[in-house]
Amino acid sequence: MSTVTSADGTVIAYTKAGSGPPLILVDGALCYRDFGPMSGLADGLASTFTVYTYDRRGRGESGDTAPYAVERETEDLEALIAAAGGDVFVYGVSSGAALTLETAKRPGSGIAKLALYELPAITDDTAKPWPPDLLARTDALVAAGRRGDVVKLFMKTVGVPAAGIAVMRLTPVWKKLKAVAHTIPNDFRVLGDTGYGKPFPADRWSAVTQPALVMDGGKSPEYMRGSQRRLAEVLPNARHRTLPGQTHMVKAAVHAPVLVEYFSS
Repeated sequence: MSTVTSADGTVIAYTKAGSGPPLILVDGALCYRDFGPMSGLADGLASTFTVYTYDRRGRGESGDTAPYAVERETEDLEALIAAAGGDVFVYGVSSGAALTLETAKRPGSGIAKLALYELPAITDDTAKPWPPDLLARTDALVAAGRRGDVVKLFMKTVGVPAAGIAVMRLTPVWKKLKAVAHTIPNDFRVLGDTGYGKPFPADRWSAVTQPALVMDGGKSPEYMRGSQRRLAEVLPNARHRTLPGQTHMVKAAVHAPVLVEYFSS
């Protein structure tokens, strides 16, 4: 493990593997280096790239300086980009896609090219929008120390069936989810209003002029696939691709070759 210090003094833990051009992987909600899909994906990319995985603030071995702000998380990623030498590729998954975009739009971000997979968004009437008090309820549960309820609310919001949540609570995974439940409001703040049934504002990421690949899974819900197509349309220099047979939990064996092809072209 290595560390880098962000602009506000927060220590961010990361792992570096492989050789080649630098590629940073940005996790979605509840995931970090020791829990989630990125370590397996890094293994599939390390023969082509120098791959950086890291713990977003408040997770794993990274610090968690208060108060939280989206700008602080973009500074975390910028610090890692600087440690990687700048002019890097970045791949963001789920809420990590939004964080990647928020960083890429900053002047001098150091991101040369980016790929995104299923930024959580409901931009039409094909799905029920998130409740307007979602963030306030999540903040209140975190403040009350009700981490299990935070995870349950999050899982319900993203469409996990009640039966699935009940089964999950009986597995060792639940303890790991609760350990980082306090970071879920951070993800909602990074996402902003993407889940409330509104079109993407044309100017939110208009400054992201780097080449971008926006992806979704062929088995993902209609609202998700539609929102990714719309995201590719509002980004100045993006194209869209669907990965057949995939869901939000995309398999490393499927998207690793896609990323190699895209970032190597």
